Amino acid sequence: MRLNKYIAHSGLTSRRKADDLVKNGNVRINGATTYELGYDVKQGDVVEVNGSVIENQEKMEYVLLNKPVGYITSVQDDKGRPVAGDLVTDTTARLFPVGRLDYNTSGLLLLTNDGNLAYRLTHPKHQVTKTYRALVAGILTRGEIAVLSRGVDIGGFVTSPAQVTVIKEAKRSTLVEIKIHEGKNRQVRKMFAAVGHNVQELQRTAIGNLQLGRTKEGHYRKLKREEIEYLKSL
Repeated sequence: MRLNKYIAHSGLTSRRKADDLVKNGNVRINGATTYELGYDVKQGDVVEVNGSVIENQEKMEYVLLNKPVGYITSVQDDKGRPVAGDLVTDTTARLFPVGRLDYNTSGLLLLTNDGNLAYRLTHPKHQVTKTYRALVAGILTRGEIAVLSRGVDIGGFVTSPAQVTVIKEAKRSTLVEIKIHEGKNRQVRKMFAAVGHNVQELQRTAIGNLQLGRTKEGHYRKLKREEIEYLKSL
């Protein structure tokens, strides 16, 4: 959305006066002053006018989706693969996924048109906890759990400490719950690979205290008001 339209939709002023605010250096985007009148406000952009964050007053929608394996976390795909957002069918809003779940990972995915909330939930400085259940090959040793808990090098990046809990052991696999607050590409898979265990199945079950619960795979629900307020408080 063009910057002057975004400012106008916040109820602050008209589009014409919004352009004047930009020209005068009163507008910042993601912490930096902008003089670009034609700037296109994107998902995750934080827009400030005279030091205060503003929000587009377009009706905000918040959806919790249980993403199946075989869907990509994107608005569209040039390879023709199924897109997670296509599963949400009863809205005319342009919803964006918050963060990512890779093609072979299922579970809790938030979608919204609230760019400021998406930014807050995904920015590393806010350290929002994500909980996953991973079925990994082999039996995890106490030493390997300790390595994962302290942080592990996943190829030029050392992860922050994680909470790792073994749920169930079988002869050739282990079901594990792992909690992290970062969101590097394929991070959980890379963490287990770093200690010698390939992930066979991976599901995200929670973001903060927001639980996937009984939402069936491929289904979704609108968030309750108290859940939205909780996410905004993180």
